[in-house]
Amino acid sequence: MDQHGTARPGGRPEDAILAKVRKLLAKAEDPATTEQEAETYTGKAAELIAVYGIDRALLAESVPESDVVGDRVVVLDPPYALDKAGLLSGVATTLRCRAVQRQRYDGGRKQLSIHLFGYDSDLVRTDVLYTSLLLQSTTLLRRTTAPPGESLAAYRRSWLAGFTAAVVRRLREAEGRAADRAEDDETPTAGGRSVSLVLADRSLAVTQAMDEAYPHLGRAQARSLTGSGRRSGYLAGERADLGGASVGGPARGRLTA
Repeated sequence: MDQHGTARPGGRPEDAILAKVRKLLAKAEDPATTEQEAETYTGKAAELIAVYGIDRALLAESVPESDVVGDRVVVLDPPYALDKAGLLSGVATTLRCRAVQRQRYDGGRKQLSIHLFGYDSDLVRTDVLYTSLLLQSTTLLRRTTAPPGESLAAYRRSWLAGFTAAVVRRLREAEGRAADRAEDDETPTAGGRSVSLVLADRSLAVTQAMDEAYPHLGRAQARSLTGSGRRSGYLAGERADLGGASVGGPARGRLTA
């Protein structure tokens, strides 16, 4: 348990599925791997990370203490902190977590953070995917130039919005396929409940935890971006690794309190 009351999954052996994700994405990120091979590896990794979420949810039906609702706070560093918040929130909500954006001033400087709520397994999945995607997007942005006459900052913000949109779409599709397969296979659950009902109840429990912590939560205003990089960012998100070879490794901005 960390200083914020988070149930931490650290200390237990790495799940076999996450170990497979690590190996697949190590191959995908190898410079010698062709683009077609990388897409195959990363597509499989996305499917496995979705299966991991279903497996842990069904296990918790029989062994509730194996997967409990917790929370984590992620401080987002500049530059582009608000855009990183969009990426993290998009990944987290797609993986059945809830995200609350927070802002405060520390020593006169604005600090942006995201307070995540979710079952331990889904927070782990979010950690794996966001950490990798943050590193990938940062690397790609360093190579990105804006069209002549356009603000580089505006272009990069719109690029990150496109990147996030593509990643979220791919993750949502993988999550849906995993849930559908589990339903079609009539995967047994404790008490004979359907997979969809199990997932719905878990989502409700996470929402209740968030509502207890933030009973008067407001809604953020939609952003208006002027840059022309959205399409380029979207295409980059289509090719992004949906995970990371650095699963469990050190990275700036990981989901630590």
